[in-house]
Amino acid sequence: MTEPKPELLDAGRRAKAAAALLAPLPRQTRDDALRAMADALGEQSEAILAANARDVQRAEGNGTDAGIVDRLTLTEDRIAAMAQGLRDVAALPDPLGVVVRGSTLPNGLELRQLTVPLGVLAMIYEARPNVTVDAAGLAVKSGNAVLLRGSSSARDSNAALVSVLSQAATKAGLPDDAIQLAPGESHDDVTALLRLRGLVDVAIPRGGAALIQRVVTDAQVPTIETGVGNCHVYVDAAADLDMAEAITINAKCHRPSVCNAAETLLVHADVADAFLPRILRALAAQGVSVHGDARTRSYDGTVQEATDVDWETEYLGLEIAVGVVDSLDDAVAHIRRWGSGHTEAIVTADLAASRAFVAGLDSAAVMINASTRFTDGGEFGFGAEIGISTQKLHARGPMGLPELTTTTYVVTGAGHVR
Repeated sequence: MTEPKPELLDAGRRAKAAAALLAPLPRQTRDDALRAMADALGEQSEAILAANARDVQRAEGNGTDAGIVDRLTLTEDRIAAMAQGLRDVAALPDPLGVVVRGSTLPNGLELRQLTVPLGVLAMIYEARPNVTVDAAGLAVKSGNAVLLRGSSSARDSNAALVSVLSQAATKAGLPDDAIQLAPGESHDDVTALLRLRGLVDVAIPRGGAALIQRVVTDAQVPTIETGVGNCHVYVDAAADLDMAEAITINAKCHRPSVCNAAETLLVHADVADAFLPRILRALAAQGVSVHGDARTRSYDGTVQEATDVDWETEYLGLEIAVGVVDSLDDAVAHIRRWGSGHTEAIVTADLAASRAFVAGLDSAAVMINASTRFTDGGEFGFGAEIGISTQKLHARGPMGLPELTTTTYVVTGAGHVR
């Protein structure tokens, strides 16, 4: 068993103490802290970009994949977007103290179920410094302390961001240690963090399949599994083909390195002759490498043969698997077999087909005549998101503020005894 180092235990204890002080703070204090954090990002962007440049240079020197380097890279515009995200979260309704249900019982007791913070969040994620800001902002708004553990490839960026955010939050009235970078850089340190029972209330992994599986396997604290995004676009027999092309290109190419990008395109056989030649040309023009079944390859000899590995792969780059199906039921069966339960899209003018598609699937989000790229906390109006859950207990889909709360029952009597 991996024992936590003294510095990690100390960080966990300080986070627990901070959480107790943070939970009862009024909304105004938390919102003021978020706005102060946003201002600080802009004021100290030069130092943040300098730290990020060191991470990017190190990643490129190590031959890191271009898609991962893109996720790692910060710019003035991306920092400004992160700061605006904090301001947007500050403007959202307070997730705490919401009455989920309430009643007066027959014996006169007044019963209320209220939302309260989870406590201490452990956020484990890969080379995306924006997650540092999103997680810190959502934790503050929801009254939770947070231990942030990004990948070593972003260590300088994350250290700079946490320093800026935590100092601004403390000056604005939040308790010390509400936002911390979890100490340690090794895999054993991550495992130890996941075993801080009594100090960490929930662990949230955000990254690729290997990271998520490792967290779920190693954790001895509750976890919320943010899933792999093997997302599908299905072009139905009743699809508007111009719409289908636009949605497919957007879903695959808008930002291929993220979890809500499409990885598989399924085309109904009735429209294959009309649609496949044009979409294969459009994908090629975007630099997308296509892996196709035999019927897809019959339209373009440059298409590579798709294997079982292709159907289950989250490419996170300019690659896509393409197949022809004979019916909507076949499309649903393919997705249920190979999909990850993240996001699927149907393009169709047939209302019955769209309803059957939704009813037949078991995914966190289903799009009708819209790109998979819309599965996002910001696009859903939640402000920043802490991840997209593909599990079914507690949270599913983009996780915003409500998903970072639990509830407590408040029962008011007048001398009642049982």
